[in-house]
Amino acid sequence: MAAAEVGDDVLDGDPTMRELEERVAQLLGMESALWVPSGCMGNTIALMLHLQRGDRFLATRAAHVLDNELGAAAWLAGGIPEPLPWDAAPGRPSPEAVTKAAGTNGPYYRLRTPLLCLENTHNAAGGAVTGPEEQAALVAAARAADLRVHLDGARIWNAAAALGVKPSELTVGVDSVQACLSKGLGAPVGSLVAGSRAFVEEARRVRKMLGGGVRQGGVLAAAGLVALDRLDRLYEDHDAARQLATGLAELGWKVREPHTNIVLAEVDDLHQWLGRLREAGVLASSMDGCVRFVTHRDVSRQEIGEALRRIAGRAHG
Repeated sequence: MAAAEVGDDVLDGDPTMRELEERVAQLLGMESALWVPSGCMGNTIALMLHLQRGDRFLATRAAHVLDNELGAAAWLAGGIPEPLPWDAAPGRPSPEAVTKAAGTNGPYYRLRTPLLCLENTHNAAGGAVTGPEEQAALVAAARAADLRVHLDGARIWNAAAALGVKPSELTVGVDSVQACLSKGLGAPVGSLVAGSRAFVEEARRVRKMLGGGVRQGGVLAAAGLVALDRLDRLYEDHDAARQLATGLAELGWKVREPHTNIVLAEVDDLHQWLGRLREAGVLASSMDGCVRFVTHRDVSRQEIGEALRRIAGRAHG
């Protein structure tokens, strides 16, 4: 990062930032990409470009754009959210649900629905993965209803690793995608929003409007390039999640089988257990009514074992 070649990304561009954006666009199979400080900003930019104020958009129940972005979809993008049920699998709607929710065109005073938001992996569903064929069916249903498609791919790298496919195989047919570098890949900051060249040109304007323009951004982009060099080790995080889930189950916890690097465990008293874990020095959070553990590059298998030992010691408070 300290040795990165830099420019002014607001004025005439930053060479290291440009390298990162071109690399991510290629990995995602999109024409162009734009670095943004956070995934929330990336998703908000996409919604602002896809929606007009008062438009309705579809997203899966408990999607990040609905529950974890402080209402930016409504406040900044002016969209009215319509949650879709998980009627196909955890975190995933069926094409029929998309078709039913999209409805048909009516009089001018009816709500317009121009957008479907997908999420892969789905955070609240425990990192649930949507495969290429299943996504193609959802995209086809959206297209048949004249909907554009935005993919919140904050953890698309984990989805690709779990499926053994290229990330670009998970973006086929979408109009835009947001991908994060600061989660499983370990960069200190940064996401990218990608789409057509025309989309990214407008996204750059909106990023500046939201305060996301940076000057010598190459310092941050360099960390993103390092992060992308670590894609092939994400399976280690998935293995660690399975180790943790197995250990928790052996301790009597009701654990959902992890799909990637997120482990959800159901407990009787969520608030109490989060307190016990915090006292034991085990960091966890809550998600969809469960205790949520996330494995990542800084957590070794030995540390998983230590966490399980500490959890066992707190079993009875």
